[in-house]
Amino acid sequence: MNRATTGGVTTEPAILDAMELASDPELEVRFAESAHQILADLVSGGAALGWVEPPSRDEVADLLGRVVAAVQAGDAALRAAYLDRRLVGLGYWLRYTRPTHRPHADLEKIAVDAAAHGRGVGRALAAALIADAREAGIEILTLDARGDNTNALHLYWSLGFTEYGRLPDFVAVGEHRYDKVFCMLDFRRHD
Repeated sequence: MNRATTGGVTTEPAILDAMELASDPELEVRFAESAHQILADLVSGGAALGWVEPPSRDEVADLLGRVVAAVQAGDAALRAAYLDRRLVGLGYWLRYTRPTHRPHADLEKIAVDAAAHGRGVGRALAAALIADAREAGIEILTLDARGDNTNALHLYWSLGFTEYGRLPDFVAVGEHRYDKVFCMLDFRRHD
């Protein structure tokens, strides 16, 4: 994990794939707990990650277990972002399971620790996951985002995603309603 440093502090994130993460026992042991902390803190702060209440440790461990199993089967990619060997973000995509949709995958989560916002971590994770999808032969990478998540939407659009649909007031968080925005990156048009 050699990265540029300034005054002994890493200035750009190291983006590890699942295999690199598994090859470092120290990082692998702490990954689920660190991922839980990031996700729970973000959801507590109102982040649009699919939960209304912060997920439990077991919920995050189960989710990560399913993602890692899919990675091992060639049906997913998982990326973890580190600054000075501290997990500051994670993201993954999963291949669709329906037989007619197998050439495609959905970018399901990108989560960056609030303390690392503005440092390019989300962009680096998304770019790595896009590269993984292209390498895996994915034809269309999709994602959906809550309509008020403007920073994430701008990031995705800057990386080539286009909006292909919107469900008004579809996402329910208590009494609040938000649009669900569907985006896609069609690799067939870029190859």
